[in-house]
Amino acid sequence: MARKKSQQLTDTEQQIMQILWDKGEASVKDITEILSQEKATAYTTVQTMCKIIAEKGYADFRKEGRAFIYSPKITQSEARQGALKALLNRFFGGSPEILAQHLIKETDLDLQDLEALQDKIDAAKE
Repeated sequence: MARKKSQQLTDTEQQIMQILWDKGEASVKDITEILSQEKATAYTTVQTMCKIIAEKGYADFRKEGRAFIYSPKITQSEARQGALKALLNRFFGGSPEILAQHLIKETDLDLQDLEALQDKIDAAKE
């Protein structure tokens, strides 16, 4: 049985989206050059990844001559919101409270971080 395709971004797709959010739009060639600064990346690999990102609904594209120009279809904030919702549903039963408790217990939040969180909680109550 084939595995269900994920609507969430993989690490490489996330890197490509970050480039699109930073630049506003970019060709496959531009994206390949940026990604290759850290690790050699094939043009055809980026081309395939961009196509997948567009199929998932994260980006749009247009053709300029022979080049494909990609641009973000959703904002970074919207992508974060979707990823957080998926994380909440998958690991925390859809409960933000359980996630918050987990973060407080499992991370190295210092007193200043906790006070800042409490300030935001207090402001949300008003």
